[in-house]
Amino acid sequence: MAEFTKKRSRKAGVLPGTLLPITEQRSEKVRITVIDYDETQFQEKQIEDLNECVPYRDKPTVTWINVDGIHRVDIIEKIGECFGVHRLLMEDIVTTDQRPKVEDLGDYIYLVLRMLTLDDEHEITSEQMSLILGPNYVISFQETEGDVFDTIRERLRTNKGRLRKLGADYLAYSLIDAIVDNYFLTMETLGERIEATEVKLVTSPNPQALRTLQNLKRTMISLRKSVWPLREVISRMSRSESPLIKQSTDMYFKDVYDHTVQVIDTIESYRDILGGMMDIYLSSVSNRLNEVMKVLTIIATIFIPLTFIVGLYGMNFKHMPEIDTYWGYPAVLAVMLGVVIFMLFYFRRRKWL
Repeated sequence: MAEFTKKRSRKAGVLPGTLLPITEQRSEKVRITVIDYDETQFQEKQIEDLNECVPYRDKPTVTWINVDGIHRVDIIEKIGECFGVHRLLMEDIVTTDQRPKVEDLGDYIYLVLRMLTLDDEHEITSEQMSLILGPNYVISFQETEGDVFDTIRERLRTNKGRLRKLGADYLAYSLIDAIVDNYFLTMETLGERIEATEVKLVTSPNPQALRTLQNLKRTMISLRKSVWPLREVISRMSRSESPLIKQSTDMYFKDVYDHTVQVIDTIESYRDILGGMMDIYLSSVSNRLNEVMKVLTIIATIFIPLTFIVGLYGMNFKHMPEIDTYWGYPAVLAVMLGVVIFMLFYFRRRKWL
């Protein structure tokens, strides 16, 4: 199992430390895409001039503005000014060490989530996702271009399901639901790695397996920090009295809340398993040491009577009858061999071997 690594960003991420199991991504490029739709029409384009965002602020259609790359502060400020976002929230958007939270500012709702994805090497990548929900728009801010929203984009393009029939609050729900559902894929990958590590700890409990176990434990701690606050965020969204969230959408947020609770239960179960795996490692090391000590003890026990016999006949007394016997030396060797065979038979019968 490959160990997880971390690419440190200039700002401290949500996962502090030096050898963390979750990789954080950073990108200086900024890519802005706009999807504008209602039940009968659909428009998708990538914009270069930020002034093109202004008309979407008051359009009756639903607009999804996705910003990939949040480290160009000037661009984030222009978007915030266009949609009347408070400067403190814009500072939160570009600071990627925020914990999941939700803030209702009346005209819009601001959310911070942690989005987990798997790269080509099946390593976990964590990045901050900020969402702004307005009356007829949703603005999403991502650190990198990779995300888990391809299914949502395809549903919008093909007009499948109820996504284009409902408002911006349902779009926000869909984005949050996609992030939470992707946690299950991450949990499945971690579960497979935990099982593989458990086998290694039982069969070959070496220091490498112990390091892998420690990295997995750090991963679970990081996941717990990302998911536990999310439960409160989704709970507040499902109980929100904001006019931006229709009553018909509350039940969908409650469904996401249930999924979040399932993820938390899985994380807690994995943490308990990892805690028990440390005991497995110590037991395996102790058992291997006991096996070695048993072999050495048996060898030493066999040589005790042999050493006695050799020492006895190593005494150079003048009058020792066996010294002058022609068959004395072969007889002593035969006695020593018989002692070894007898002891091995005895050990085998007592099931010590």
